[in-house]
Amino acid sequence: MKRRSVFLTILQKKLVFGVVFFVLVMCNSTDEKELAIQALAVDIELDRFDLQFYAQGPEVLPALKKNYPYLFPKQFSDSVWVARQQDSLQLILQRAVGDVFEDTSEMEAKINHLFQHIKFHFPSVKIPQVVTLTNNVDYQIKTVYSDSLLLISLDTFLGASHELYQGIPTYIRKELDQKYMTSQIVEKFANYLLPPEEDRTFLAQMLFEGKKMYLQDLLLPHEPATVKIAYSEEELNWVKENELYIWQYFIEEQLLYKTDPKLVQRFLEPAPFSKFYLQLDNESPGRVGRWMGWQIIKSYINQNPETPLEALLRMPAQQLFQLSKYKPKR
Repeated sequence: MKRRSVFLTILQKKLVFGVVFFVLVMCNSTDEKELAIQALAVDIELDRFDLQFYAQGPEVLPALKKNYPYLFPKQFSDSVWVARQQDSLQLILQRAVGDVFEDTSEMEAKINHLFQHIKFHFPSVKIPQVVTLTNNVDYQIKTVYSDSLLLISLDTFLGASHELYQGIPTYIRKELDQKYMTSQIVEKFANYLLPPEEDRTFLAQMLFEGKKMYLQDLLLPHEPATVKIAYSEEELNWVKENELYIWQYFIEEQLLYKTDPKLVQRFLEPAPFSKFYLQLDNESPGRVGRWMGWQIIKSYINQNPETPLEALLRMPAQQLFQLSKYKPKR
């Protein structure tokens, strides 16, 4: 009996040592990768179009139209732009932007950090020109990303409690904050990068959103999950605690292979809460389908860690789901 006890003690020590060694190896590997990422030559400076346009006279227009032709549609005459320069509402917006973004050094550092990660994982991606502007607080177009250009509407990141956002629904207003800016950029980068999802099933739409969330993990490794998915701590805890029940609902209602566009509205698009049509709806956060897609992608990565990133992003939904062996946490 004593020999058995000694044997178990030795085995336990070996197991503990193995776990510690694995953690240390993983930490060292992560540290080495981050050092390699930080060494990448990326130097982003904000191009403040907003400052060049507002509080200026009409004489600046010719140079601005030459340097930023994509911001001046040809069907509009110069009188439109002169009026905009002098419009009282536009000037109020610009003054608010000037107050909040007087110092943009932290913002530049975060965007630079993001594009170092993008460059590491996607070496062929061009580092874009980053242009800031105001856009009538159009919260549906906070950022625009293309091959070599990133537009940022600074008036959509003034802070959730800013007085200019009064009247905007709370679930939308909460994301009008600087802390979500890089997450919004990744969202637009993912839409640019990922091939359009032709499969219209609810499962495919969930996994498409899940792939975008996985890109958040890769490109924003130092941001908390609450920022990546724009949840409060309470909302994040709710989906964690109810993951099994959400999944059971999707299965019991046979939603995975339905193509009803209302499912996107109910579970994937921004909303004050998700629509199960149950009493618990008001307790739930919006976009729980995006959360579930994220968990399925994580499960796939755990099962298939050697899958190349490009292959994962282009993998059909059904194949990815089957290989994920996803089982919700109990």
